[in-house]
Amino acid sequence: MTKASMLRRLKLESATFDTIRQAVARAESKTTGEIALAVTAESARYSVYELMVALCVGVLSFAVMLPLSGMIQDLLDKMMWGAAVWHLPAFLGISSFGVTALLFWIANVPSIDRLIIPASVRRKTVYNRALRHFVESGVYATENRSGILIFVSYMEREVRILADTGIGAKIDPALWNLIAVDLAEGLGTDDATGAFVRAVERCGELLAEHFPASSNPEENPNELPDGLVILDDEDTE
Repeated sequence: MTKASMLRRLKLESATFDTIRQAVARAESKTTGEIALAVTAESARYSVYELMVALCVGVLSFAVMLPLSGMIQDLLDKMMWGAAVWHLPAFLGISSFGVTALLFWIANVPSIDRLIIPASVRRKTVYNRALRHFVESGVYATENRSGILIFVSYMEREVRILADTGIGAKIDPALWNLIAVDLAEGLGTDDATGAFVRAVERCGELLAEHFPASSNPEENPNELPDGLVILDDEDTE
């Protein structure tokens, strides 16, 4: 799945990014915590699984055609006024290859991909990709270790909220999971913007309860960029 396709399906436009950025700024004004958001079209290419399924179907189609070789040979004879000996194996090989190529292309459709790729593999892959961005974006390096990352992987329909150690010691991880579930459900509607904003607001409320903002602005610096980050296709391994 491409980034452009994901943006189109989520209806993410310039106004959307401004709305989410403002929601993050409002939430962070009440806490010393930091909220980062990122979304990727998919957390990995999964080509191995797609190719494996396509090859299996290709082999199956070859096995199905073998008992029908006589009928296929008769058809080739009628079409070509007497087919050469090599025409039958060529037809079987080309047909099997065509089926494999077609299935490999179909396997890249997100809904098909989710059927092909085991759920455990998807979950582990999304978590690893979220953890990688958690480190690369600097969420782990805030002064009070009070940063969180809201990470969305669209193709897998997975949302992860990762909290730094300072937050993890004070807030039950189950609360983040509830917000993640609600966000995932909201992204399946026509109001992805609202789903992101609600998730940011709920995270901000939890952070403000345990990490309230200081009255001194210098003690409440904005350590991470506000708003939603779209990860490029080439960032996916």
